[in-house]
Amino acid sequence: MKTRKIIWSFLLLLVFATGANAQKKQTLTDEEQVQEAVTNEINTLFTSKEFLKVKAKKFSDVKGTMVFDVGVVQNGKVSTFFKVDSDIKNIDFINWMSDYILDHKFFFKLQKQQRYKVRYNAIFE
Repeated sequence: MKTRKIIWSFLLLLVFATGANAQKKQTLTDEEQVQEAVTNEINTLFTSKEFLKVKAKKFSDVKGTMVFDVGVVQNGKVSTFFKVDSDIKNIDFINWMSDYILDHKFFFKLQKQQRYKVRYNAIFE
């Protein structure tokens, strides 16, 4: 009976340890990896229900393209947002986009003292 409790405890611990390890942030070292990860996460962000709901409610008339640079620092935080080019003239939308991106935290880490700037081309329809 005591052996069973030990075995079950060990299996339970093993399951929780595996789940915790799966949620660990990945440390990226290559610029191409960072660029791909940022692009994928921003694509996911722009297709999320939350983003689409707010855009449809507040900025339903905004259509066009926007090119911007995103600066990413060590712990996955966005350090800078810089609009490079845009055919969207709605300043409120551009400010909202800036705040939305600056509040985002990417699900990866960089090595110490590393910063990357990634250019992203967004199309809003």
